[in-house]
Amino acid sequence: MAPFEPFERAPIVAVAVSGGRDSLALALLAEEWASARGGRIAGLIVDHALRPESASEAAATAALLGRHGCEAEILRWSEAKPRAGLQEAARVARYRLLREACRRRGVLHLLVAHHADDQAETVAMRAARQSGPDGLAGMSAALELPEVRLLRPLLGVPRSRLTATLVARGVPWIDDPSNADPRFERARLRVGHPTTGQAADRGRPARELRLAAVAVEALGVTSAGEVAIDRSAFVHLGRDQQERLLSRVVQAVGGGDHPPRRDRLERAAGRLCGSVMRGKSGIAQDFTLSACRLVLRQVPRGCRLQWIVRPEHGRRDGRNGAQSLIPAAFFACGASRASHLE
Repeated sequence: MAPFEPFERAPIVAVAVSGGRDSLALALLAEEWASARGGRIAGLIVDHALRPESASEAAATAALLGRHGCEAEILRWSEAKPRAGLQEAARVARYRLLREACRRRGVLHLLVAHHADDQAETVAMRAARQSGPDGLAGMSAALELPEVRLLRPLLGVPRSRLTATLVARGVPWIDDPSNADPRFERARLRVGHPTTGQAADRGRPARELRLAAVAVEALGVTSAGEVAIDRSAFVHLGRDQQERLLSRVVQAVGGGDHPPRRDRLERAAGRLCGSVMRGKSGIAQDFTLSACRLVLRQVPRGCRLQWIVRPEHGRRDGRNGAQSLIPAAFFACGASRASHLE
């Protein structure tokens, strides 16, 4: 937890708990961490109501947490279930319920149990989709959402260590059958190409610091609250930084769950650097990318050009995948101390 400091005195943190081994291990470890600081955790259990036994499993998980001194609340997904895209819909509903519970409780930090094996699988799936550089960097350890900070403290920990933690303590867990269901991409990947926890991307913190500095120089906010990219500053960046910065901007503004595909990102970065068609309306150069509309306009009372980035069809509030506009300066994959103390 050190890389996520500072925390308030007597911290109260929420932990998303499914009843599986990963989230149970996280909940027990988080409870020890919080208790040592005079705080506590709130275990949030989402019952997706997709299987007849899900309600009893959620109740059993809540009872288990209670026996270990952890408060628990069951959140039920009661809406109608779609026939197509069920797993994605369940994920969106899960994060919505978790965020609403944190807002209702006034909790500032939400822990989720993604670990090193999950990270490796995520990168493999994104590579298959030809994701851009941000997507291939994997999940971030810290994500700033409107209601709460979403934290992934276990990204540097392999699943085998979490299993060993529960075995050593004699704590039982529930295996979700969907984890082995071949209808779902992640389950197919585990069968065809099993992954193991990989070493943390040690170069990522430095890249994020550089990108944060670039963002401060190249980005602005218009009077209408839209993001403005200074064209001149953008043109003088290296192509890798151009693509990373553009990826962050459109995902933050558009509220997408995933960064743009690499090929689309490359073309878009090229358009931002392309020659300006003089004598023609700026509308002729406008284009869209990942639910955003990018328009080239001249700065009022100036000669500089800016690319204005605005939502294409309105901001998609409530989506859980939107990234922070300015990237976090650290990614807690095995870091031993808080970044602000370095």
